[in-house]
Amino acid sequence: MSRIEGAYHRLIVWILMVILLLPLAATLIYALVSEWGATILPSGFTLKWMVALWSDPRFLIALGHSLLICFGTLLLSLVLILPLMFVIAYYFPKLDTLMNILILLPFAVPPVVSSVGLMSLYSSGPLAMTGTPWILIGCYFTIALPFIYRAISNNMQAINLRDLMDAAHLLGASTWKAALLVVLPNLRKGGMIAVLLSFSFLIGEFVFANLLAGSRYETLQVYLFNMRNGSGHFTSALVISYFVVVLIFTWIANVLNKEKS
Repeated sequence: MSRIEGAYHRLIVWILMVILLLPLAATLIYALVSEWGATILPSGFTLKWMVALWSDPRFLIALGHSLLICFGTLLLSLVLILPLMFVIAYYFPKLDTLMNILILLPFAVPPVVSSVGLMSLYSSGPLAMTGTPWILIGCYFTIALPFIYRAISNNMQAINLRDLMDAAHLLGASTWKAALLVVLPNLRKGGMIAVLLSFSFLIGEFVFANLLAGSRYETLQVYLFNMRNGSGHFTSALVISYFVVVLIFTWIANVLNKEKS
């Protein structure tokens, strides 16, 4: 590749980065200005909107609710899906076709329709879970399932699961010992990708959280919806804070992944 082609490719990448970051930069600037109305340039910069946001107990509680639901969902998903995927990939590989169809079902039913059915089932009776985090964890599990299953399934195909298991058996390891000590460490990158994809999607989910929990168990997106009629500067600070939270957890996950590799 010539220097001209390389410079052209870098230019395209930089233009794309600018286009993607420009709305975020505008939101950040609006969150840091004291007033910006009829003038081209803002009248001044201030941190009062950020301070007001992070000193609001309601925001901190909503953030904690969102993180608790996301991490609870991811933990439940990994505990349930990983053994299932190992059994399917090693013992019943023909079931993978059926699973690829089943994992798409959560996207076939609109969240509004699912929420109406779930409200009629769990609003009363012995399993009255509407307005609690438990119903959200169950719903988010169905959302995370396609991302986790597809990412880990691709990773299993890349590491050649059956050859690894045969080699472990030749060395005297049992099936489940080989799965825990040989296969599971090789699925770390696929698992990390699955967790990051699911986390970035779940923390921004609104329909299930608003219809099934609402203000009774307010999450970050519901809090943003409830504050929509307030100051635009405050809302911009909330959007930037939401982005920074996702960015921090993504960075931590990447650092941990590099340290273990």
